[in-house]
Amino acid sequence: MKIPKYSREITAFQGEKGAFSQEAVRLLLGPRAEALPCQRFEQVFERLQRKEAGAAVIPIENTLAGSVHENYDHLLRFGFPIVAETRVRIVHNLIAPPGVPFRKIRRVFSHPVALNQCLTFFAKHPEIERVPFYDTAGSVKMIMEERLTDAAGIASALSAGIYGASILKRSIEDDRQNFTRFFLLRRRGWRPARRPEAPKGWKTTLVFTTRNVPGALFRALSAFALRDLNLNKIESRPLRGKPWEYLFYLDFMGRPDEESSRNALKHLGELADFLRILGCYPAAG
Repeated sequence: MKIPKYSREITAFQGEKGAFSQEAVRLLLGPRAEALPCQRFEQVFERLQRKEAGAAVIPIENTLAGSVHENYDHLLRFGFPIVAETRVRIVHNLIAPPGVPFRKIRRVFSHPVALNQCLTFFAKHPEIERVPFYDTAGSVKMIMEERLTDAAGIASALSAGIYGASILKRSIEDDRQNFTRFFLLRRRGWRPARRPEAPKGWKTTLVFTTRNVPGALFRALSAFALRDLNLNKIESRPLRGKPWEYLFYLDFMGRPDEESSRNALKHLGELADFLRILGCYPAAG
């Protein structure tokens, strides 16, 4: 979903320029959006908190690697509302400096997750060494800066364009159904110039806790089942300071101001020890 009017503001994301998170920034805010790279996820949230950025884009889950648990924790800690989501198809490309042929490649750098998503490629080319690196786009940046003639990186096509590298092989990932879901975050009090469209409906993300007693989670989820509200996802995270107790992050289809959703949230609030809505936004197509 593209948010109007805000295409020139600074948006923080984790990774080097050309990372898949920057592709998500462009999908959410347009190709002219100014992206602010950060080394760590926590720094993304801190840049937004210190008003060094007007928005932030974070990955929250991948269809193969699962959830980004650290970002669930940061959502609760920093309290920035989720205002939009998008999905990026993860296409891994083998990228090298211009003029370096594939036959000379002996090392491939990339993030460990990306390397593990290209195992078929490495099985076909056992002479090539896998070298873990801190970032996909960062691997391309490094091989270009060091002018390596026997190495390549695995990253997005966007990174090849940014750093002036060449794509030797496209789409070397094992699974073509590899997508990452991203959230767009704002500071509290932000309001869009106009209400965005939601052709796929509205989605709400919340977090809650229940008492550690038999049937507590069942009763909590029944608040949605009794009102025919579709749950898209539920994720548990350890509750800090209370060993073996958990926070439950939940996505459901609906807006908190709709009658069925309002009644479900009221019902859940009567059962939960803690409840917070993290955002309501148009569901990604």
